[in-house]
Amino acid sequence: MANFVSIFRIFIMFYAAYLIYACEGNTIAYIWALVLTIIAFALDGVDGFLARLLKEESKFGALLDIMGDRIVENTYWILFAVMGWINILFPLIAITRGFVTDTIRSAAMEQGLTPFGMQVNPVCKFITGSRFMRISYAVAKVVAFVLIVAAKIPACPHADVVWEIGYWAAVFAIVFCVVRGIPVVLEAKYLFKKAD
Repeated sequence: MANFVSIFRIFIMFYAAYLIYACEGNTIAYIWALVLTIIAFALDGVDGFLARLLKEESKFGALLDIMGDRIVENTYWILFAVMGWINILFPLIAITRGFVTDTIRSAAMEQGLTPFGMQVNPVCKFITGSRFMRISYAVAKVVAFVLIVAAKIPACPHADVVWEIGYWAAVFAIVFCVVRGIPVVLEAKYLFKKAD
């Protein structure tokens, strides 16, 4: 059930992205895209909750969750850049960080470690794997993506203010993305020492 939710949220996000791209400037389509964006991000918390509740936690589920997060966030970064709403550096940074950290986490999985359980240093473990940091990062992305979409709805009141807050939330989310990736890179050396 939890894995189904992880996959289902990707399709919800794809439809939201389609509405934004194909129906540019259409108020109803953009309102639906906003609602679907909120639902897609809400389901990110639901899949983990269901996995714990139904005792379905697994390495595969953790990977599926990370994969879903990457697909959803990278789709929004790319979509916003294609629409000309943000600079191309946003998706380039997010995608590069994702490839680097996910490659290292794959090596950790080969050694029987979970994607967030590979950290050795307590500070690194907190930055990458703590519930607080994971939720904070998710909230930063949600605020950025929701406000950016909301600001582009033609009927949005105070669209310029909503846009400004959404843009700076996006900047914060990208910085957060990099900060959470640094400990994974720094501690990769422990993985390769174990492998030797």
